[in-house]
Amino acid sequence: MFQEKEQFMTKEEIRALQLERIRRQVKHAYENVAFYRRKFDEAGLKPEDIRTLDDVSRIPFTVKDDLRDHYPYGILAVPIGTVNRLHASSGTTGIPTVVSYTEKDLNTWSNLMARCYSCAGVTPDDIVQNAYGYGLFTGGLGFHMGAERLRTLVIPTATGNTKRQISMMKDMKSTVLCCTPSYALYLIEALKEEGVDPSELSLRIGMFGAEPWSDETRKHIEKSLGIKAQDLYGMSELYGPGVAVECPQQNGLHVWSDEFYVETIDPDTEEVLPPGEKGEIVFTMLSREAMPLLRYRTKDLAVINWDRCACGRSHPRIMRIKGRSDDMLIVGGVNVFPSQIEDILVSIPELGEQFQIVLETAKLDHLFVQVEVAPEFWGKADLKQLAEKVGDRLQASLTLRARIELLEPGTIPRTQGKAKRVIDNRKKI
Repeated sequence: MFQEKEQFMTKEEIRALQLERIRRQVKHAYENVAFYRRKFDEAGLKPEDIRTLDDVSRIPFTVKDDLRDHYPYGILAVPIGTVNRLHASSGTTGIPTVVSYTEKDLNTWSNLMARCYSCAGVTPDDIVQNAYGYGLFTGGLGFHMGAERLRTLVIPTATGNTKRQISMMKDMKSTVLCCTPSYALYLIEALKEEGVDPSELSLRIGMFGAEPWSDETRKHIEKSLGIKAQDLYGMSELYGPGVAVECPQQNGLHVWSDEFYVETIDPDTEEVLPPGEKGEIVFTMLSREAMPLLRYRTKDLAVINWDRCACGRSHPRIMRIKGRSDDMLIVGGVNVFPSQIEDILVSIPELGEQFQIVLETAKLDHLFVQVEVAPEFWGKADLKQLAEKVGDRLQASLTLRARIELLEPGTIPRTQGKAKRVIDNRKKI
């Protein structure tokens, strides 16, 4: 098992190491990043004031706009000559979020990803097919480096050319598939179209991340591909993928807390919440050189569980992220998460996996859900009755009536990366 000692640290060992590292990281950020020095001075705080883990709550938050406001190198804590790589993610403002890495940072990231593979059940004997996008997006290279560090055979197929993906999967006998959940759904459809039975493949594990997905979607992927579908969490600002992963128990995602100090806060009051209460996840990086982010607000909403897992690991667990605070839709005064709608749609056997949520405004906001009918039911199901069934299920869960449009299979555009589930036309009116 890769880094077995680190994976199975006790809670006491984790806490002691966290305090040592967080004090060093705060000093590093204060001395080398003008942004943090100003934030600390404004708060009347000095690095030496952080004496216990309880003192972490005194540290000012960092948000994504801080990275954009200091584009491109404003939060860099090392000389540019010691930076070995940068990645970037696009944003709605048009200003990308740039993240930088030293050689040590890349080594840490590789180890974290190798740990994730190992924790999920991948071994050096596996053959990893990496269908994440390579380039400025952290997914492809993150999964690639981790597989190489674990010493597995890795096939960098990247996204796209789905026929080739299937061919490589069959011919190379790939045992691990790495991609977004929405691309896994697309591959399931493509396998049917190509006449390939999943039993012809050698897949046994899927490593899926980069977007929220429901438990119903997981069940569908596992049943359709005959695999164990493992959830993985990360974001570009925090190295990339590799922050947390499920063990085979599939009861929460283990945060590698020797590298990340995790909190949950009330997103409105910014008050730190006790373990077990749902809130916005906040991370402090504990050893990053290039960009030592302190109390970074993710906008992801979840519960953190510090109980020891049945697998024996004591690292805290994120109990399945249901959505982001900035993904939440407010429709007619009702809070709605796309994952809630996905849970319901995937549970109805007559429906396919592809759907879109369209928000419209007349005098009041309207929720409009377009969803494909499963191929085996198209032309056979009573569409009127099925639409009423879908509408009733959604209303029972959301306390909101949605307009339902049932579509022929293949109508909604497919994606080879993150799925675009929400179309908000309200801004255009």
